[in-house]
Amino acid sequence: ALVCASEGTMPARLKKHRKERGGMHCGNGRIGKARKHASGRGNAGGQHMHRIAFDKYHPGYFGKVGMRFFHFKKNPTHMPTVNVDKLWNMVGFEQRKEYLKKTDGTVPLLDVSQHGFFKVLGKGKLPKQPIAVKAKFFSKQAEEKIKNAGGACILTA
Repeated sequence: ALVCASEGTMPARLKKHRKERGGMHCGNGRIGKARKHASGRGNAGGQHMHRIAFDKYHPGYFGKVGMRFFHFKKNPTHMPTVNVDKLWNMVGFEQRKEYLKKTDGTVPLLDVSQHGFFKVLGKGKLPKQPIAVKAKFFSKQAEEKIKNAGGACILTA
């Protein structure tokens, strides 16, 4: 008998608000007053009455930084990179074992652009097994490490 038909809500006659109807302020006190949006909606007053809170908890929220770049084109700056230590993962472990057995001097040719990379960077170590790497760009360290392992760096357009 206590449950209403609409979505199982509590009946109005049992709510606290019914009891508070006799007192003027309904539990909100006489000074503060229960207004709907006493301090504004959302982020209102960030530069005015809520400035201290904004400065304390969100420093740098207002203002600008840096230069504007009109019509920024992502294509010319697109440069996915891969490190030297991940090159053999692209060749595969089975192929690496096969090339270790070969004595005629053939090495695997890895085109990193087929794996979605443009530039090879020099982080990590390369095993002492030669590999030929094709890429658009190489960093100095990457080129050094590949050549020290007995491999070759082949530049593509």
